[in-house]
Parts: sequence; structure tokens; C-alpha cells
Amino acid sequence: MVLFFFENYTGVEIIIYGDIPKKKENVIYMSNHQCTADWIIADMLAIRQSAIGHVRYVLKDGLKWLPLYGWYFSQHGGIFVRRSAKFNEKAMRKKLLSQTRCGAPMYLVIFPEGTRYNPELKNVIANSQAFAAKEGLAVLKHTLTPRVKAFHIAMEIMKDDLDAVYDVTVAYEGTLDSSGQRKPAPSMAEFLCKECPRIHIHFSRVKVRDIPSESKSFRRWMHDRFETKDRLLTDFYQSQDPAKQFRFPGEGKVSPLSLSKTLPSLLILGGLTLPLLLTESGRILYVRTWVYGTLLGWLWVNIFP
Repeated sequence: MVLFFFENYTGVEIIIYGDIPKKKENVIYMSNHQCTADWIIADMLAIRQSAIGHVRYVLKDGLKWLPLYGWYFSQHGGIFVRRSAKFNEKAMRKKLLSQTRCGAPMYLVIFPEGTRYNPELKNVIANSQAFAAKEGLAVLKHTLTPRVKAFHIAMEIMKDDLDAVYDVTVAYEGTLDSSGQRKPAPSMAEFLCKECPRIHIHFSRVKVRDIPSESKSFRRWMHDRFETKDRLLTDFYQSQDPAKQFRFPGEGKVSPLSLSKTLPSLLILGGLTLPLLLTESGRILYVRTWVYGTLLGWLWVNIFP
């Protein structure tokens, strides 16, 4: 249902560079992170493989407090993590092992930067660049320095069931100001207000055997992938060649989403919800479901993280 509003309603043009496999696969989805709409981009690609029901997210711990949705994400295989020293490796391993042992199909979405790249948050960017320089890594301009722990754990646990890693780079058109400086990517509200005309998605399928398992080599591999993303984004935003600006290399194909993919779920949910809202007793039940469901959900995700 969400994709009906973010694609069919907004009319945003999705341009994909690279070939998305037609068949479903067990994958880890790795992307740059700029805004809350990035989560929807993962769904946009998954639905084009008919794999929308396989999507699980690695989420910032604070999102478990979202009313109802925090519980939903947890029940659907979502993994809540904290950054830096507070990262709970044991909890992540437990959640991933429970998913893989029961044979659950996995389209695991991870944003290795750990937080959003916002060009207005100069201190966040400066700290990220300082860390890269301190570690002898290339300093990145259009992404943050990636964190590797969560991704490395996922690779370790899923390696026997994993078909590939999807390396995705996303650029939102219309995010340069009049002086040529990059602006923040659109929020979900701005997106729904049709403030983003098109999204450019660079897709690369990486074979599992090409990814090193040893931790230092893996960290180098991850940073190399983000160096590539940084070059793609630098050309997209700053290229002096008009033929290269606001596009990624290669052939970009417009990928419209059929209403048949999104309208049925909208009609079903609308058909279930609308009768509740038309009566006083239904509205009371609806509100109580949100209130008590949220409270029970908060309790659940803290007892069973």
C-alpha cells in the first residue's frame, strides 16, 4: 500500500541503471543513506522482483518505539541496532540465526553509514571524514564513512544461504540549490508532496565469492564500494559535462510500476479500515487498537529484542 502513494500517486519517475534480476534471491541490500524515503527505495526494487514480502531491515534502535510499526518491523525479521560501543552483537546474531534456521527468505536492507548524510550537518560529515583520515581510508564527499560490523555479521551468518549482495546507489533529482550546492534529500512528507521529480538508482549485483570474509579485508572492500558510490555521486552532482550531470554512467531505463502491484493491497486495507471509521464504535476500536497495540508492542520488542 505504501508504494501506491510513493510511486503511483506521486508519479515520480524511477530510472534504473543496471539489470535487476527477475527471479527472487536471498540478498543483502547495501545503499547510501540520505533520508527517510531511502527505506521506500528498497521496497521499490524488491517489488520489481516480486520480493516485497522478503524485505527485512536493520534499523536504528530508536525506531522500535514507532507506534505499532516498531512491533511490526520486529515481527517481520527487523533487527534494531545501536551504533558504536552500544552495538548489541549478540542480539543481532540471535535474530539473524532465527531467520536463517527457519529458512525465511531474506532481502536484508542495511545502510552501512549508520545515519543519514545531510549536507547541512557539517559536524557529522567532518567527524566522518576525520575518522576516515585517521584510519588511512579515502575521505568521502557525498557519503559518510561506512560502518562494517552489522554488515560483516550478516555476511558471516547468511553466507551459506546468500545469493548475492545488491550494491545500490541512490540520487534524488532536484537536490541542488541555485549555487550548485547539494541540499538535503526529500523527507517522506516532501516526497508525498511531489517535490522529487525523479530518482536515479544505480544497481550492481556482487557475487558472494568476490567478498572477503577476513575482517580487515572486508573493511577495505566495503570502503572501496563506498568510494565508488562517492565517485558516482560526485559526477551526478558536480560534473562539468552536461552529459554526465544528473545521471549515472550507462543506460538508464525508466521503470514504471504497474497499478496491479499496489492497488489490490490499498483496496483491501481501505475496505477493512473505512467501515471502522464510519461508526462511533468503530472509531473507538480503531483508536484503542493503536493505543493498546502500541503499548503491547513496546513491551514485546523490549522483552524479545
